[in-house]
Amino acid sequence: MSARPAAGGGRWVDVPPERLTRWLENFASRHGGHTVQGLVLTGTDGATAELFPPPGLPPVTDLADLHEQAAAPRRIGLLLARKGAVAAGVAHGRKLLSSKVDTHYVQGRTAAGGWSQQRFARRRDNQAKAAAADAVGIAARILLPEARSLSALVTGGDRTAVDTVLAAPQLAALAALRHDRFLDVPEPRRTVLEEAVDQARAVRILVRDP
Repeated sequence: MSARPAAGGGRWVDVPPERLTRWLENFASRHGGHTVQGLVLTGTDGATAELFPPPGLPPVTDLADLHEQAAAPRRIGLLLARKGAVAAGVAHGRKLLSSKVDTHYVQGRTAAGGWSQQRFARRRDNQAKAAAADAVGIAARILLPEARSLSALVTGGDRTAVDTVLAAPQLAALAALRHDRFLDVPEPRRTVLEEAVDQARAVRILVRDP
């Protein structure tokens, strides 16, 4: 399980569905018991934990429903992009069924000026466009044929890079499936994509201490 600061206070915790029951028991133990209203737990000491279902679940209103639904395997798509790197995959439960990872070289920025700077900028822009076109092609090949069977599309990496890919008209069906959960991942690689499957399955919990 991972934790990170939340904007506005508190912290986000990602909990695998298989460990949710234990996490809830530990929350009650740490905070002297708790009450439950919908998907919000309130400890006796005033601590709160608000649970957010993983992408692809039907609407859930209570903890029992969340636990049952989150543990059930779902078919989801993943699209990760950063600069010249892209990874796309289809997962069912924790299993990655199909995937493609590719990397294009895109030059970094330079402080040089004049004609050289302009030529460099054009070359960099051409490289970025080629990388984006390749990413669109990969998404179309790996994800688009599965669009009707996906419960959600989970994205991550660099938001601008992902937005650029999904802005392609031919990927409109995928864009419509995009979930608002955005994964913070490094440059996409096969191992990063595999780890993203677990991140996408996690129940996200916003914890605020008293």
